[in-house]
Amino acid sequence: MMLSAQPQPSPAVLRYAHTLSPLGTVTVAIRDNAVCAVILSDDVEQAFQDLQRMFKGEPLQHDEENVSSLCLRVKQKILKPGLGDDIELRVVGTPFQQRVWKQLLTIPAGETRSYSELAFLIGKPKAVRAVASACAANRIAVLIPCHRVVRQDGVLSGYRWGLARKNELLRLENTRQQSFS
Repeated sequence: MMLSAQPQPSPAVLRYAHTLSPLGTVTVAIRDNAVCAVILSDDVEQAFQDLQRMFKGEPLQHDEENVSSLCLRVKQKILKPGLGDDIELRVVGTPFQQRVWKQLLTIPAGETRSYSELAFLIGKPKAVRAVASACAANRIAVLIPCHRVVRQDGVLSGYRWGLARKNELLRLENTRQQSFS
């Protein structure tokens, strides 16, 4: 993944489109041709409301023509983890959040890390709760794989898009990895 930081939102219109996947509706939002949100939801109305909450007051434009190909690439990434690693991402977050998100990108498909392992890997071993908060603030589902972070005991916990989706993403990744073994 190409991760580009952007401290302040650009005035450019946020364009978005939807597609259906095994995880429900996938909504991809882009700004200046870089993905700034991937939302997993039950339907397009819920996804639109999530977009409005995430990008308060910013202009939103439904744009199937220019965004649908990225939706399909994200759907492929769900079905075949490891694909789509060349998608440019535009993230907005604190320097700490960005460090966590960059570390998430290093976790291979089919593997998990605990919140405490992630905190250790970014050099902040006591910042376990802050790491969990950074994962929760991630707007880019699947492409920044916060679903690969679990509790120290390996139990699934907290996922912005629902634990059932987190479980299914991990199951799909494990199935895919086993087929290569």
